[in-house]
Amino acid sequence: MVRIKKFIRINDKIRASQVRLIGPEGNQLGIVPLNKAQEIANQHDLDLVEVAAQVVPPVCRIIDFSKFKYDQEKKEREAKKHQKQVHLKEIRLKPNIDEHDYQVKLRQAVTFLKKRDKVRVNLFFRGRQMEHLDLGRKILDKFIIDTQSDGHIEKEPALEGRIMSFVINPK
Repeated sequence: MVRIKKFIRINDKIRASQVRLIGPEGNQLGIVPLNKAQEIANQHDLDLVEVAAQVVPPVCRIIDFSKFKYDQEKKEREAKKHQKQVHLKEIRLKPNIDEHDYQVKLRQAVTFLKKRDKVRVNLFFRGRQMEHLDLGRKILDKFIIDTQSDGHIEKEPALEGRIMSFVINPK
């Protein structure tokens, strides 16, 4: 995984002539010249950190930079911890599937949807089964109706070669 480091300007790396200054307690000190802002930061033995470079004038804050960096990394770790990766699970069917086998596959798909995973349902045609696409379509339509309470269709059933497939998203 490639991480893009966000470059933050501090102290003498700040290029603007005037900055909107936020004090060490979080209070607004207004728009001041850069050299005055650096003097105030030096008086408090803290760093002048540019927190919003895209606005005019840029917003700078008087804080301990190492603590600021630590807090930023902590927020990133916390956000990463709460992310949920969605996996794509696959169910394989054939047009001449028996009712019990169909129910097993259906239960499996519902289980995947309840775990918040996407499900791709593939229906494979072999040999002369290609002449009876309507049978396969009926099975897929029944599958869609049976999984409606747990998910919704992302991609409608489509025939690609000898495989008819669709994708269901969890609700």
